Amino acid sequence: FPGQIFWSLFFTACPFTADDKLCVCVPLFHCFGVVLATMNCLTHGCTEVMVERFNPLVVLASIHKERCTALYGVPTMFIAELNHPMFDMFDMSSLRTGIMAGSLCPVELMKQVEEKMYMKVTSVYGLTEAAPGMTATRIDDPFDVRCNTVGHDFEHTEVKVIDPETGEECPVGVQGEMCNRGYNTMKGYYKNPEATAEVIDKNGFLHSGDLGVKDEDGNYRITGRIKDMIIRGGENIYPREIEEFLYQLEGVKDVQVAGIPSKKYGEAVGAFIILHEGVDMHESDVRDFCIGKISRYKIPKYIFFIEEFPMTGSGKIQKFKLKDLGLQLCKKQGIEIV
Repeated sequence: FPGQIFWSLFFTACPFTADDKLCVCVPLFHCFGVVLATMNCLTHGCTEVMVERFNPLVVLASIHKERCTALYGVPTMFIAELNHPMFDMFDMSSLRTGIMAGSLCPVELMKQVEEKMYMKVTSVYGLTEAAPGMTATRIDDPFDVRCNTVGHDFEHTEVKVIDPETGEECPVGVQGEMCNRGYNTMKGYYKNPEATAEVIDKNGFLHSGDLGVKDEDGNYRITGRIKDMIIRGGENIYPREIEEFLYQLEGVKDVQVAGIPSKKYGEAVGAFIILHEGVDMHESDVRDFCIGKISRYKIPKYIFFIEEFPMTGSGKIQKFKLKDLGLQLCKKQGIEIV
């Protein structure tokens, strides 16, 4: 049965035994919770410690009380846990591994999780249509591989980086669209052949809509989503690069970058920043941090300090809503769109 093969192969990336206790705070209506978490516990006989509604304090207390050995979550969940004012009151030393997935994972955040939560964090890249994984880092991968890539493809499946314009496979180091073919790829959308044809090509490859690069060791790095790409005066700007950079600015708790309509350039770079509690920061501080370190055209034109991002029920950031939010904030603050 292909599914049994998949589970035995997939969880070599993050091996579990009956002695493990997995803390699950991602919802079961999402593939992360129902497949990567619950199916894992069923197939390996380990304990699932379920946090029904995400609350960082409850997660920390559950790990402490139940001596959980693994933890799953999306990046925003790990940020909330690490920055909870009572974090230091709980013992995280029982943790050994876990998965951070669901959206792009900041490198600095993964480093903090390894250092402060004592777990070798792995990542799974994919989508529901790929059951839901295409690639994964392995627990025995070097730290650099686990933090800077999403690992390599699963055995008996194919992953290719394909040029969206030509349909040809991209060479190593060249950015293209992440695509997958194998027993883990869906047959199609239920009674919707038109939608199926839009994402599965004539060769049977599922197109993810995500941009990525393959390195010489066969590991993949996700660089962003095709739809999220900002085109400023003909220059292609990928939000993730700027997000990773701004995440290093002291005082920044989380950051998202999106395109803001521009009369002159078509789009301009907008940065939406959540600060750590008690931090006072000005737009000029952000721009000064950028000058001389990233290309001038990548420096955010608009900088917004906000309290929270628009989120889905599964904890993913709804980046498509940030453009409208930026326009609303510009209007509210009397900022002219140029």
